[in-house]
Amino acid sequence: MGRGNAAAGGDSVNPRAPSVAAEPWTRQRERSQLWVLRLMSWIARHAGRRTSRLILHPIAAYFLITGGKARRESRRYLERALRRPVRWSDVYRHLHSFACTVLDRVYLLQGRHELFDVSLSGSSVVDTALARGAGALLVGAHMGSFEVLRAVGDRQGLRVAMLMYEDNARLITATLAAIAPQAKLHTITLGRAEAMLELRRWLDLGGVAGILADRTLPGPPAASNRSRTHDLPFLGRKARFSDGPFRLAALLHRPLVFMTGLYCGANRYQIRLVELDDFSQAPPPGVSSDERVAAALRRYVATLEALCIEAPYNWFNFFDFWADETQVD
Repeated sequence: MGRGNAAAGGDSVNPRAPSVAAEPWTRQRERSQLWVLRLMSWIARHAGRRTSRLILHPIAAYFLITGGKARRESRRYLERALRRPVRWSDVYRHLHSFACTVLDRVYLLQGRHELFDVSLSGSSVVDTALARGAGALLVGAHMGSFEVLRAVGDRQGLRVAMLMYEDNARLITATLAAIAPQAKLHTITLGRAEAMLELRRWLDLGGVAGILADRTLPGPPAASNRSRTHDLPFLGRKARFSDGPFRLAALLHRPLVFMTGLYCGANRYQIRLVELDDFSQAPPPGVSSDERVAAALRRYVATLEALCIEAPYNWFNFFDFWADETQVD
């Protein structure tokens, strides 16, 4: 992909489906983000990026004062990532970083790539997969900006799709209508009978598809009815992660790559790509498919944990990620 200027330990397995109690926070967060995107879009259109970034300071301060739940969950997470007592300034910086990526998303969706300085690390893992004609599955998290990865991919002729569930797909459509009606994003909606065939065709034609895997979502599993929720150590506590996206890569026999677009301040982003497994290759002797999927999931969680420690203000899950938590020995 090059450089652009636009830029195994054990775990316990819970076979139960994700609780329906998870649905309110998924819908609430995405709808609230749509409201924030509309606000940011208005500011971006009327003020320009430099002035808009100044306006983000009172916006972040407002949410710091009034957003009790977001403030509380930010503090809970930052205590683990920073490994020290958390100050108000830390929570403010976390909320401000989120607001910056939301504002930048507006400009990226509007095709203003020249505003950003984006570097890439680890792009050879995707380049190798594309050279073989296998496509690749990119698995990310609510960290930094996926939009910057899609934008750089577009500039370099890379076909990028996003895998998501129906509710989120509708919200993305509404978002584009609100802030960038001219933007052309390809989404593949999971939970439909034809979704697997659509995804396979997309990958066979040399595309890449991204999915965010740091949440257990309600609804049909992404890969098969054998998807499981694993309780894995994450920042000192056990948290739940679904292996659905990893089973999807195994089912389709595709390379699986961790992705994130870290926000580095000002107009700078760094895309990180790390291979988790290449399921297009035969497994090591004596390793079952379930063991291989579980190992890839553990590598994903370990990679995400390391990035949360390295760039703590980039992870944007403002809810109780460690619900029903138990202490890791």
